[in-house]
Order: sequence, then structure tokens, then C-alpha cells
Amino acid sequence: MHAPIHTQKSQQGVALIEVLVSILLFALGILALVGLQGALTRAQTDAKIRTDAAALASEVIGQMWADIDHVTDYDDAGCASRPRCKAWQDKVAQTLPSGKTSITVAAATRDVEVEIMWATPSGETHRYETHTTISTAN
Repeated sequence: MHAPIHTQKSQQGVALIEVLVSILLFALGILALVGLQGALTRAQTDAKIRTDAAALASEVIGQMWADIDHVTDYDDAGCASRPRCKAWQDKVAQTLPSGKTSITVAAATRDVEVEIMWATPSGETHRYETHTTISTAN
């Protein structure tokens, strides 16, 4: 006669280990997806803020073109005295996190530099800068 094979006893618990490994792999996959979602949300937020900064800079340059006779008044020193410029500064402060502005206008050449700074919640500071010339000469 043949000796009995004890396969049933040696196989006990294998299904439980397989289930535990499956649960572990599934949990790691879910954690990876959660991390990816967080990274995508941060990237989307950063892109939106950069887009807002560019739009705000274009907005103030458009205001300068519309008020071309007083373009030098939009310089940092005179901005608070121009209601439209002051309203724009307030809008930057409300739209961007810790938003600050700097406008430099060269009186002789009417070269304009608009700089917008902001800080992310993590403390990183960012800056958007654009240059243009506002002139009536052709």
C-alpha cells in the first residue's frame, strides 16, 4: 500500500494568505491613486493661479492703454491715487494668495513693467512679470 499524502493539511491557510496579499496590493493601488489625485490638484491650482496672474497683468496694461494720457500715474508711486489702478491692486490681493503688485513706468520712453507676486500655501513665492511700451507714436 501507498503512504497517505497529507496535501490537505499542508494547503491550509494558503487561501487566506492569497486574500491578504490581494488586499495589500489593492490598498497600495488606492493609496497611489490618492497621491496622484493630490499632485494633479496642486498642479491644476498652480496653473490656474499663473493664468490669473497673466490675465491681471494684461488687464492693467489694457487700462493703461485706455487711459494713455495718464499712463505715468500707474507707476507704484501714483497708483494709489488712480482709482482704477488702486481697484486693480485690490483685485490682485483678493484673487491671488498673498498677491502683491509692482508697476514701473519709465516716463521718457513709457516702457512699462508689471510684476505680480504671490505665495502658495506651502510658502513658495512665485512671480509673473511682463514688459511693454505704451506709446502714441507710430
